[in-house]
Amino acid sequence: MTASTADLKITWEKLPDDFILDEEPVANIDQPLLAAALREILEIAGLIVAGILVAPNMGICATVDSKLVIKAPDWFYARNVQPLENQEIRRSYTPNLEGEIPAIVMEFLSATANDEYSRKKTYPPGKWFFYEQILRVPVYALFEPAAGVLEVYHLDSSGKYEVQPPDAFGRYWISGVGLFLGVWYGTKAERTGYWLRWWDESSEMLLWGAEMVERERQERAIAQQQAEQERQERAIAQQQAEQERERAEQERERSSILAAQLRALGIEPEA
Repeated sequence: MTASTADLKITWEKLPDDFILDEEPVANIDQPLLAAALREILEIAGLIVAGILVAPNMGICATVDSKLVIKAPDWFYARNVQPLENQEIRRSYTPNLEGEIPAIVMEFLSATANDEYSRKKTYPPGKWFFYEQILRVPVYALFEPAAGVLEVYHLDSSGKYEVQPPDAFGRYWISGVGLFLGVWYGTKAERTGYWLRWWDESSEMLLWGAEMVERERQERAIAQQQAEQERQERAIAQQQAEQERERAEQERERSSILAAQLRALGIEPEA
């Protein structure tokens, strides 16, 4: 499959089975944690179904002017991805050949030198140029975990990335995913700091598994407290009813004694 971007010839060809991918280590331990946390939320919410590919640090391939270009974003989300045959393990992803262009790619910025902002056109092209001009990914997100700064760029009608302002809550609507993306500060597992999280259309934050377990535990505790309170209220009501019955019984006994005394005096008590 062939496309044209200005003077570039772009083709979409499957990565050869014997191609050796670069095994570059991630910049720091935060990157896999951030990527896994984003996927976990979608998975628990039931939003990763057949045809959805969510992958961290997986190479996205394109052939530009007969030269293979592979960029591995820290996280990406693609739809309508064809399943692999014979339980083959996916090593890379070639858009337009295996599925749609990713709806969003993300890069987690570190203190080390990087080319996330590089518009370098010559081979090998910079990441920004690759996502914008070659892949034409609709949304490019750059997240700086240390500072909690999230930049979201949308591909405009001219084919250039334009910064997207956040909404009133500081979040960004990602139409290709159908959720809001935003920054959250807190602790998950062994890491305390800034995280990327998803919110639904009603501004409800989607939860991680541990949070759902904790929420269910709290709900059970609240239900138990309510049940205990209701039990105590029923016990108090029964005690009050018993006391009222005893008072009524005592009143009847006093009335019977008084009536008997009146009759002994020859006075018939009034009914």
